[in-house]
Amino acid sequence: MFGEIRNEHGEQLDWTYHKGKDNRIVVIGHGVTGNKDRPALVALAEGLADAGISALRFSFSGNGESEGAFLDSTITKEVADLGSVLDNLNDYKVCYVGHSMGGAVGVLRAAIDERIEVLVSLAGMVHTKAFADREFGDVTPDEGFMWDEPDCPLSQAYMDDMIVIDSVAKQASKFGGPWLLVHGSEDDIVPIQDSIDILNYANEPTELLDLPGADHVFSGDSTAVMVEKVVAWIEQKL
Repeated sequence: MFGEIRNEHGEQLDWTYHKGKDNRIVVIGHGVTGNKDRPALVALAEGLADAGISALRFSFSGNGESEGAFLDSTITKEVADLGSVLDNLNDYKVCYVGHSMGGAVGVLRAAIDERIEVLVSLAGMVHTKAFADREFGDVTPDEGFMWDEPDCPLSQAYMDDMIVIDSVAKQASKFGGPWLLVHGSEDDIVPIQDSIDILNYANEPTELLDLPGADHVFSGDSTAVMVEKVVAWIEQKL
């Protein structure tokens, strides 16, 4: 559909397109150590297509089947990757859905890019420094791994970027479109307090959807509930 999508470093990004019926499209970005094929993201894309809304899920550079090194993956680089994806969607009305760290990417991109008209944060990371300290504070950068996953080495560049950004909450007021914050009550990776905190900085209309019993990746029965509610909301807003 879109041919090759490359970022500003010339790295090809892996993507999957789900065809809808009109010029609306939802771009779906994943979280740290993830990729475009996470089950909840696939289910969301399929639900959107069933509702007649196109979806494009992609893997950030260095993740999944996209080119690039995982060691170079940072929020700042992924914000630029998202911009490269948007460069290929000039004929579409765009909503961006970001999961976890992909949610932080969405806030930062939407703050500077009017092409994103509607925004959804799924278990969105807000306080980046606090997250890095909490999850990886006992790991030595450039030696250890994220959550002991050998394919996901922890880089100093990643930690430095998380510290410099600190929190994306301060950028929330720069996005003026419809925004849905979706968070599970049982999320033990990114606490729901992150979404509560950013809600205080966001413009109207911004909504917080608390999903009782849902974990960080919206697994099990939570997948269908998340998909139903997010698709219905996007149908109204995009």
